[in-house]
Amino acid sequence: MKCKCGFENKDNAKFCTKCGNSLAGNNDSVEVQKPNNKNNSKIIIIALIAVIIILIGIVGYFAINMTNNVSHDNNQTNNAIDSVDQDNGKTEEVASEKKSWESIGSYSGSGSGSKTINVPPGKIKVKLSCFPIKNYATNHLYVEGSNGESGGVDWGPKSPVESRSDSFTYESSSEETFEIDYYETVSWEVEFFKYQ
Repeated sequence: MKCKCGFENKDNAKFCTKCGNSLAGNNDSVEVQKPNNKNNSKIIIIALIAVIIILIGIVGYFAINMTNNVSHDNNQTNNAIDSVDQDNGKTEEVASEKKSWESIGSYSGSGSGSKTINVPPGKIKVKLSCFPIKNYATNHLYVEGSNGESGGVDWGPKSPVESRSDSFTYESSSEETFEIDYYETVSWEVEFFKYQ
């Protein structure tokens, strides 16, 4: 029997003694196809493994990103809540900061005398300061209201000749009258402030 390679084999030989090819009729095509089928199977298996690895990678990537996005979204939500809380706090602060001590009257002079002042209702602060002519026992600046609130400064005969000051606050629902009494002063000043 003659092989494809051209070598003459015995008639009953099933394989070529020179090249080893099968000599049985249709077995040549079968033998040739078997290696091809094996190669095709290997390629398919490798392709499937590659696809599985890629799918695992994609699923892992999305799982990690979803976790990060959820935690990022939670952080943003918490930050937004904190911002709202801070904004509410700022709104309350701004509301409270809108009120301040505003001057509603300033009175000053020198020498000796008295003055009567009408002060509107509300939360009031009175600030006073004075500088005496000399350190007499009677040098003074007193401020006294019809509501009993008062403040003032004075000097004794041995006090240093220096400027002195005082302040007080009160709250009233009606207008009050204040008497400013001053004696032997170089200069004095009384200021009234309202918290508004």
